Amino acid sequence: MNFETLRFLMPRLWPDAIEILLVAFVLYRFLLYIVGTRAMQIMLGLVIIALVSVLAMLANFTMISYLLGVVFTYGAFAAIVVFQPELRSALARLGQSGWMRSIGRGDRHSVADEIVEALDRLSRAGTGAIIAVEGDIELDEFIASGAPLDAAVSADLLTTIFTPYSPLHDGAVLVRGDRIIGAGCVLPLTQHKVLDKSLGTRHRAALGLSEEADALVLVVSEETSSISVASQGRLYRRLTTDQVRTLLSGDPLALAGGEQVTGAAV
Repeated sequence: MNFETLRFLMPRLWPDAIEILLVAFVLYRFLLYIVGTRAMQIMLGLVIIALVSVLAMLANFTMISYLLGVVFTYGAFAAIVVFQPELRSALARLGQSGWMRSIGRGDRHSVADEIVEALDRLSRAGTGAIIAVEGDIELDEFIASGAPLDAAVSADLLTTIFTPYSPLHDGAVLVRGDRIIGAGCVLPLTQHKVLDKSLGTRHRAALGLSEEADALVLVVSEETSSISVASQGRLYRRLTTDQVRTLLSGDPLALAGGEQVTGAAV
């Protein structure tokens, strides 16, 4: 190939090369995301169906080819329903960033201190609790499942809400900025398989919300009194109050010292 031919082809080749790299990267990230989830099993099933379809065409099996053609024609609609949790989670993560962006630096530390104080009291008392700190994705859809509130974040109020046998102690508290916007709220349970049988409903709900939104979900275990944090589909257990304070103050590296026990997100 001479220089003139190369110069002629170069303007036509580089857009194709960039496009191939982008598609390969998207496919790679998608496969990383679904590994270990039920979506991976469904994808393998679709691959098997596609192989059977090709074999049926080669063998001239008319009826089987027709039926598989119908499956693939309407399969896109079925896939939207089947993959709804995964699609919702993936779309929710687009543009995710840090937590508590709407709070000023001074208020952020104040809110962190109040939440940590409440977690410390609840942990020492062996009282179960779950607190979701809203990120960039609003949690308004979950407020209706509990009781709407508009109160300043305080350790006393948080501790009172989770007092056993109080009307709102079983649900989650939602925090936006320096305000409590909901209590007794029901959160979605994780769609992924959780191997650790010691994780209760609170931990599964914390994982479920962190899969759908960029909220930071704090959990106090009623059984072990340990503090856990769910973030981006991962659960970190046995965190200290200092680690939680650092995390709430805007430093995600605080999770590096936690024991990650489950999580399917990338």
